[in-house]
Amino acid sequence: MAKKKTTPSTIANDIPTTHPDLASYGADLVEWPNSWMGVEKDIPPGEQLIACFRPFLEQLVSSDLSRKTIRKHIGNLWVLGGELVRDMNETPKLRKLPAKDLLLKALDEEGGPLIHHGSEEEQRSFDSTCRKLFHFLSGPKIRRFGLRSSPN
Repeated sequence: MAKKKTTPSTIANDIPTTHPDLASYGADLVEWPNSWMGVEKDIPPGEQLIACFRPFLEQLVSSDLSRKTIRKHIGNLWVLGGELVRDMNETPKLRKLPAKDLLLKALDEEGGPLIHHGSEEEQRSFDSTCRKLFHFLSGPKIRRFGLRSSPN
């Protein structure tokens, strides 16, 4: 079976505009890749990151977390995407990794990468979100979404 070529337009077509509940939290996911972009070639990996974030974000929105907490996690995911795109530009070989692998490489039980120009409090909040995302990606549910490169 031939592999479907991934282009910015095919990825964008796979990303619904924005889940209505996500939009009410101010998460305009379609715009995130543009906000992370340093160069044009940053758009496709940014769109792939959004596709990986979406199931997690939808789970957050359907949880019993407070609106403020959900907005904080959404903001931290935006920061994570920006940091990963920055890392791809500083280490070009990372660009060759699928977004799911890039995420799993950047996250662990303790959190995520160090954020540039962030305070200790911002890093703690960011790490909390990254830990939640790591556990979500490592759980059995995510295998149904095809976002896990290999079983634990």
